[in-house]
Amino acid sequence: MKLLRYLVLLFISCNAHAEPFQAADAVAGKVLVNQHCIRCHAASFGGDGSGIYTREFRKVKSSSALAAQVRNCNTMLGLKWFEDEELNVAKYLNQQYYKFTE
Repeated sequence: MKLLRYLVLLFISCNAHAEPFQAADAVAGKVLVNQHCIRCHAASFGGDGSGIYTREFRKVKSSSALAAQVRNCNTMLGLKWFEDEELNVAKYLNQQYYKFTE
């Protein structure tokens, strides 16, 4: 019984700290960001466009909100990315700027 309890707690603790977008590819996400996002973000926020991610009053406050925002941009801009491409972008942005852990 102790072993079962230990295994359950171990499983929960490992999942509690799992990286969001774990199966996604951040390198592929960076390529998509460089091809499709930087130009507009730089025009709106100056510099390299990263101000959209680092501004004090940014809209994105969680990994789920990040995924939703990437999906919204994909839709609004008609990029026609597949879901895995959206997750790749979200993973890259999370690793580079947001640092969400759940």
